[in-house]
Amino acid sequence: MRVSNPLASKMAGQFAACLFGFAATVASGTALADVGVFAGNADEAPSFVELPRTSLNFFGSPGLVDMPSAHMMQDGMFATTVALFGGQYRYSLTFQATPWLSASFRYVSLQDWNRGDFDTYFDRNFDVRFRLHQETRRWPEITLGLQDFAGTGIYAAEYIVATKTLQLPRLSADRLPGRIRLTAGLGWGRLGSAGSIGAPFGDDRPAFVPGDTGGTLAVDQWFRGPMAPFGGVEWMPNERTSVKLEYSSDDYEQETQISSVFERKSRFNFGIEYQMKPRTRLGLYYLYGSELGASLQVQLNPRVAIAPLQVPGPQPIRPRPDRAANPEAWSPAWASNSTAPNQIIAALEPALLAQGLALESLAVEADSVELGFRNLQYMSFANAVGRAARTLALILPASVETFRLVPMSGGMALSAVTLRRSDLEELEFAPRAAEELLAVTGFSDARTLAENAVVPADLYPDKSWSLAPFFETTLFDPDNPLAIDVGLELTGTYRPAPGWILTGSIRQRIAGNRSDLDEDSESLLPHVRTSFHKYLNYDTTLADLFAARQWRAGRDLYARVSVGYLEPMYGGVSAELLWKPVNSRLALGVEANYARQRDYDQQFGFRDYSIFTGHASAYYDFGRGYHGQLDIGRYLAGDVGATVTLDREFDNGWALGGFFTLTDVSAEEFGEGSFDKGIRLRIPINWFVGAPSRQARETVIRPTTRDGGARLEVRDRLYNQVRDAHQRALTKQWVRVWE
Repeated sequence: MRVSNPLASKMAGQFAACLFGFAATVASGTALADVGVFAGNADEAPSFVELPRTSLNFFGSPGLVDMPSAHMMQDGMFATTVALFGGQYRYSLTFQATPWLSASFRYVSLQDWNRGDFDTYFDRNFDVRFRLHQETRRWPEITLGLQDFAGTGIYAAEYIVATKTLQLPRLSADRLPGRIRLTAGLGWGRLGSAGSIGAPFGDDRPAFVPGDTGGTLAVDQWFRGPMAPFGGVEWMPNERTSVKLEYSSDDYEQETQISSVFERKSRFNFGIEYQMKPRTRLGLYYLYGSELGASLQVQLNPRVAIAPLQVPGPQPIRPRPDRAANPEAWSPAWASNSTAPNQIIAALEPALLAQGLALESLAVEADSVELGFRNLQYMSFANAVGRAARTLALILPASVETFRLVPMSGGMALSAVTLRRSDLEELEFAPRAAEELLAVTGFSDARTLAENAVVPADLYPDKSWSLAPFFETTLFDPDNPLAIDVGLELTGTYRPAPGWILTGSIRQRIAGNRSDLDEDSESLLPHVRTSFHKYLNYDTTLADLFAARQWRAGRDLYARVSVGYLEPMYGGVSAELLWKPVNSRLALGVEANYARQRDYDQQFGFRDYSIFTGHASAYYDFGRGYHGQLDIGRYLAGDVGATVTLDREFDNGWALGGFFTLTDVSAEEFGEGSFDKGIRLRIPINWFVGAPSRQARETVIRPTTRDGGARLEVRDRLYNQVRDAHQRALTKQWVRVWE
């Protein structure tokens, strides 16, 4: 772990600004409608609807003040926390990955930590919690937790804790009743350092060693050493306020006896918290008989957008005239007219564009039509399929019964969805319209389009450009925990034909402090990523400039080749082949790259370093929004190994997950952190703005940037383009076909 000068502690406060720049937006919220209410009457056993906002402790996990509790947040919840007391600043991110599993990442600043002759110490650590038993009317919630299980270990602890919620009598006839939560647990490590009652699993527990690289699983420490009890009570007189009292089992030996961070006079902590907004909770505390503390908690549900999505209503299905009463309307004679396809395209193009779709190709016959289209604005392809079908029903002659809808991306046909027009007409207002329509819908591959497909004459070549602000951050540098650059990015794109693209971006930095990160890397590996700070010293840069082609290489096969300046640090050639059947959970891919490191000024020159890299990849859809990925191959520094990734995705485009990479590089060679790992977060733009959009902000948070396990960054990799329009993604959100 690295240390900083005295000014670094001030910079730690800036990290809070970054963490809560996002949080402040969501914290504005609306009325406290989703906080929860009590239910029942005087003649019934009291019950209540659980508060969505479980209170968090100083470590950003569900808990009392400094101690954990057994409760979990609601499934899928995401929380950011800033807590401070006694010269300590803790910034935490917590995600409720499943109803029974939550994980946290934490960044800590410790002032006056004089062990090792430095002033302020920065640490990054991870927690994980497992619910063993869910609370019932008779039994408490029981949770097992591992704290700082893969860091340097200064906060390392294990615990098992139980929490029971009790309903209190009504305070008066016109007021809601209160309730209390009782918590009791046993802790090891930091949570077993005060008031020990024994060491049932052995006394030997390795101590934290300053300068250790951290990042490895200290399995030999888990549940070893002294064990101590902790506990407390949380009283909630109403749905907004809670009062906390706890007995702590953390002795804070390093902070109070070895260093001079603060003085610990008592084992008891007190606090009061107030739910200011649906997403925002503020707490004030008195800790260890000597210190005042405060916390700000922001919890949000990815399923509940800040701005409700405002989408214009779809066109109603236009019923066809009665065949017996108007047989001429059903006559297929129109199809013999050679100009009919172009006439239909002229009518369809603006109608589809008004629905957020772009017409790519059209093959029309007397009784069927094949429409190739691009989804311009809907996160759900089921939504796009429904809009396309409605538009066809509005415009096409009555004799056309079968619709074959082909979503496309980058010139590639992704799948084919086959619907009958009569089913659309019959089921539009049916009670179970989505389920019944799905039962009569076909999904298949669409490797080749119909031979008689017509492409609009003005579709290619296509040119576009944009000028937009950019915002880049670098986190967790010990001398500058938060570095930000802002500026303008000019992007131009040229598409000469289907599947071909030439694109480039020029950036002009206007303000920022990322150039202050100039320092020499001590990495023992080739400096494939740790030299990134040398790329931050220039204001005008060519972010990327490359040509790419995508195409269907065969049945269930997709291909891509990209050539040029692929990212700010590397140029070269990247080729990819993906096998993904339309109806399969599994996809397999292979990618081969030749990468050469660019000059630091990010103009047109290259440095001497070059390498061949590549990976074989397996992707799997586990269902319920969970997606796994395994990549095995060679990385930029020449190391060989594998990356494991698990993401959880929500229907509205939110996604959060984690990854880790293990290669043939040892922990000592890798350096701080021992191996590459991090968190991936994707937030759809429509979640903020309330307007339909396929754009999303993607962020990767790494505790530290090292050279081991580093991959080339390539735009438009195939898997995420393809799977969104395949059967599992479509059927999962099929209810939106009618939206």
